Amino acid sequence: MQMGWKYSLRRHFTFVRRLLFSSALMLLSVACLFGQTDESPVTQHAGAGKVLVHSKFGGQIFGFDIDQDGTEGLLSEAKTLANGNILAAVETFDQKTGKILKVVDRLESQDDFVTMGIVGSSVGLVEREHVEGGFVVKRIFHTLNPLELNKFNGPWTPPIGSKHIIMPTGVSRSQGVAKVAVFDYDNSGNFIPLVFSSNVAANTFGPVVKITDSNNFGSVSPPIAYDSKTSIAVLGGGNGCFGCLPVIGVVDLVKGTFSEFTGIGFGFINGIAIDSADGIACTTTEDDASVEFYDLKKQTGFTVVLPNSGEQQFFSGADVEFDSLHKLFFIAQPNSSSSSSGSTIYVYDTKGNLKETLNGFNFSNTFNVIPAHIALHPSVRGGYVDGPDSGVTELQSFSY
Repeated sequence: MQMGWKYSLRRHFTFVRRLLFSSALMLLSVACLFGQTDESPVTQHAGAGKVLVHSKFGGQIFGFDIDQDGTEGLLSEAKTLANGNILAAVETFDQKTGKILKVVDRLESQDDFVTMGIVGSSVGLVEREHVEGGFVVKRIFHTLNPLELNKFNGPWTPPIGSKHIIMPTGVSRSQGVAKVAVFDYDNSGNFIPLVFSSNVAANTFGPVVKITDSNNFGSVSPPIAYDSKTSIAVLGGGNGCFGCLPVIGVVDLVKGTFSEFTGIGFGFINGIAIDSADGIACTTTEDDASVEFYDLKKQTGFTVVLPNSGEQQFFSGADVEFDSLHKLFFIAQPNSSSSSSGSTIYVYDTKGNLKETLNGFNFSNTFNVIPAHIALHPSVRGGYVDGPDSGVTELQSFSY
């Protein structure tokens, strides 16, 4: 992987924050637990789990995901060898035990792998970056369809040129629906990124849409989410200046059109997810430790401040994921404001009510090449997140 790409990505997703503790939030969390509805019962032992997934060869994990309709997970890892080569591997693991099931591929060269996610119906998507002379000269995308076969068995050939890059966060985490939305970062110097839809399993693609506002969507790769009901992609953008309002990009993936509106909260949008059934988007913003809930049709919304954060940047949220079965949004907070140390996952309903506070994690983005990700398995009310090893060689289970 081109080193300049690694370090620029790391700088963008590194959050400079400090930690607080407040007993008041403990009382609030307990109250939320007792206030659960029948539609969203709390798991008896909700919180960080004891099952850990360790990368097979001790390398840093370059992306992972778990199958929401199966029993396996997928990860990529890489580490530098004594001879200067990179040991890169793709592995599947058992969600219940954390055991590595199969080394799908292993290389010792300058190439590496990145897991882009599990999409559609149990389809794994992995990128191989082929490096020559210290530069990525070719990007090859493999699919595992279905994941349980534990092997590459098909190509994915997105309509991009050599000067365009699909970043690790550039593919929407869309499981259970046929298509995903893809953000294509323009590295040519023109800074006109592209967005398109794709049925990854079928290797087909929708219209390629130019994102003409490079100021708000071209300087860094924005988080992207896919609304399967309306066939739109939603981008979390902004120019990143401290205290500035974010910008929401809306891409009609059928008509091939792009529009935008001014968001709420302050600073970069760090994470985004969509409740397609109700047309609700949820985001986190970098400068104010806030969570935003949008009515996409009306393009209006409201803000909820993360508990005990005091709206301080240090406590800002990161990844956002949505459990469509229980109608819950999950917010990753790398630096916890509800525990004396570590990281927290907050669980909100679609109306912005805090339902659960899950502690006991350590998924700081400080040493991550790829930002921390919450992977959900709604039917078992569980999932995995990066950590607790600061070297990003592990994944930790949790329940909710």
